[in-house]
Amino acid sequence: MVLQEFRFVEIGRVAFIAYGKEKGKLCVIVDVIDQNRALIDGPCTGVAKQQLNFKSLHLTQFKLNIPRSVRTGTLKKQWEKEKLTEKWEQSTWAKKIAQREKRTSMSDFDRFKLMKAKQSRNRLISREVIKLQKQIKKQPPKVKKIRKRVSKK
Repeated sequence: MVLQEFRFVEIGRVAFIAYGKEKGKLCVIVDVIDQNRALIDGPCTGVAKQQLNFKSLHLTQFKLNIPRSVRTGTLKKQWEKEKLTEKWEQSTWAKKIAQREKRTSMSDFDRFKLMKAKQSRNRLISREVIKLQKQIKKQPPKVKKIRKRVSKK
């Protein structure tokens, strides 16, 4: 049985902004305006309090316990108390984004060095695999012992 984690649109849900001028930043849903828009705020990431469409938000697993329409200062205190920035940086999602950015910023020479490093690693691995395969071939096959049944009469 696999437990699924549901991420609902709710007050205090931390979201990743996927589109727009604030793309790539974290924010918190402060209030729900209607079925298409939310009031968001990101005091520690430089996102001003504004309304944003749900389509441009990707909900994260993190949630802050805050009341509706909380002020920016209170939200900032709660953010720092929960150490949300550190939690985000430790998540696999943030690590993948950082890795993607690192790869796009590589120069041709960096990509060449990476290719050569992968080739040498793969050569070492294949050599070791070949050695292990040869050792297995040299060993004689294991013979199963057949037990004879002794009748008790």
